[in-house]
Amino acid sequence: MQAFTVHRGRTLPLLRRDIDTDQIIPKQFLKSIARDGFGKHLFHDWRVRPDGTPNPDFPLNDPRYANASILIAGANFGCGSSREHAAWALVDHGFRAVIAPSFADIFRGNAVTNGLLPVVLPEPFVAALAERAQETGGASVQIDLERQLVTDGHRLSATFEIDPAARHRLLNGLDDIGLILQHEAAIARFESQ
Repeated sequence: MQAFTVHRGRTLPLLRRDIDTDQIIPKQFLKSIARDGFGKHLFHDWRVRPDGTPNPDFPLNDPRYANASILIAGANFGCGSSREHAAWALVDHGFRAVIAPSFADIFRGNAVTNGLLPVVLPEPFVAALAERAQETGGASVQIDLERQLVTDGHRLSATFEIDPAARHRLLNGLDDIGLILQHEAAIARFESQ
């Protein structure tokens, strides 16, 4: 898993509340347990019209937000089913962080496990970031996980809280296996006994 210390990236505003995991990655695409290949189906039902053509009104199809790596979303992001594929799809598409007023607990855990930083900030600040992204066509934002700080380099800046264990995992790029391997010497001693 790629470590997350400081990331500067373009933003994509999607200020809808209660975006659930079936909207993030619809069930018809859950045919693999490999973690890659899901990005092309991210937000499929909003991104693609019933006739199969791209929906030009959906932000992910807007060229102004090409290569965005920070998603700005509404409250209760990632609610619904516990599918880890939602985090896989976001990461596979190129997102490194999601900024929202709140996250569903299971999604937050899945995000951290897959190297995606969930940043909780007050709703007015999230709205201001989204407005700036819309005004500029994907304003650049910096997220410093070590300092727990989000800034746009101009007028917007805020600190955020994160569970210390999640912070440790992300700063060090540790997935579940990486966490276990931190205790490799103790495991080897145990096994030798």
